[in-house]
Amino acid sequence: MLNYSEKVREIWQPYGPETVTPDYRNLVRYATLAASSHNTQPWIFELEQNRVRILPDLSRRCPAVDPDDHHLYASLGCAAENLLLAAEAAGLKGHCVYDVSTSGVQIDFEETTPFRSHLFEAIPDRQCSRVEFDGSRLSDEPLQQLENAGQGDGVSIMLFTENDQKEQIARYVAEGNSAQFQDNAWARELESWIRFNGREAVASGDGLYGPVMGNPDVPRWLGLLAMRFGFSAKKQNQKDVRNIRSSSAIAVLISDIDDKRHWIEAGRCYERLALQATALDLRTAFINQPVEVAPLRAEFVRFLGIGNRRPDLVVRIGRGPETPRSLRRPIEEVVRTN
Repeated sequence: MLNYSEKVREIWQPYGPETVTPDYRNLVRYATLAASSHNTQPWIFELEQNRVRILPDLSRRCPAVDPDDHHLYASLGCAAENLLLAAEAAGLKGHCVYDVSTSGVQIDFEETTPFRSHLFEAIPDRQCSRVEFDGSRLSDEPLQQLENAGQGDGVSIMLFTENDQKEQIARYVAEGNSAQFQDNAWARELESWIRFNGREAVASGDGLYGPVMGNPDVPRWLGLLAMRFGFSAKKQNQKDVRNIRSSSAIAVLISDIDDKRHWIEAGRCYERLALQATALDLRTAFINQPVEVAPLRAEFVRFLGIGNRRPDLVVRIGRGPETPRSLRRPIEEVVRTN
């Protein structure tokens, strides 16, 4: 079995032009590098002639943090966006639609001129960076590029850059932490997706590798002990407030309609946003607590002033260091061929 560092190199290595071909399994490899809630990778790829379907894997639900499966379907959108960008680099134009019968994504292909976009090139470098950023301000041009990337069909983006706005969002994040830490089901669910050491991470190929969140690589028993006696809302709030204050901008993605099609579209928009940030040498990290706690989400909606629309994802953006990477499951575990 490869060790953690070897698996990182194997999974995240960028492929050269000669290997970006219309091989659908290769396109799926790029799709699996997308973001997903708790790195659950809740997707199944069905490969057909001139078509790929991305289906929800409901066995990987997180009902405590994501009771309506919103994040699960947004994760499908993240994977779809990566796949479309990889297909374009391979000379395939993808037509992406929501499939009501499967609650998944259907992508049909036709040949086109290969084009390796800057977003495609950023796929192997994108990561969620759960660390403090340097607090530097962004000029108008990168902010506009980020805003453009985060727009979609029925999905819009709001960017907050002022300190008072970030402080208000930090208060919602702290309130969300306080609610979630009181939920034993939420704590058990989070524990089940943490891989406290490299051996666990390599064996599962999923979940949140401890050092990704700034924790040491330790045996599972010690990690669980540390969580139960040293992991608290107060400490998490202190960390999250520092992280938010250090961010250059906070992005909120918003759906016009609260349904699965728009959740998937929000995932596509997030993935473009994160890839654009990566291309600008910026880091991103989720701070989704204000949209995960339902009563708090209603208050957050009023703060945003968005009426009946749904806030989907909250993301902080800034300049910061590269951090350890989470792993991915083998392609064989997520692909079905018809």
